[in-house]
Amino acid sequence: MAKLKITLKKSVIGCKDDQIATVKALGLKKIRNTVELNDTPQIRGMVKKVIHLIDCEEI
Repeated sequence: MAKLKITLKKSVIGCKDDQIATVKALGLKKIRNTVELNDTPQIRGMVKKVIHLIDCEEI
């Protein structure tokens, strides 16, 4: 299964509560923190919601 490498590049301070919860659900805590997650439609939807805060690449 394909994987996504997701890195938090901007702070969530000042973001809406649902966006903060989405970043937390992705497993990101601090700026420059990186996680690798399976490429599923649910994860893609979460990425789309906070794409302005993260960097996402396929591996």
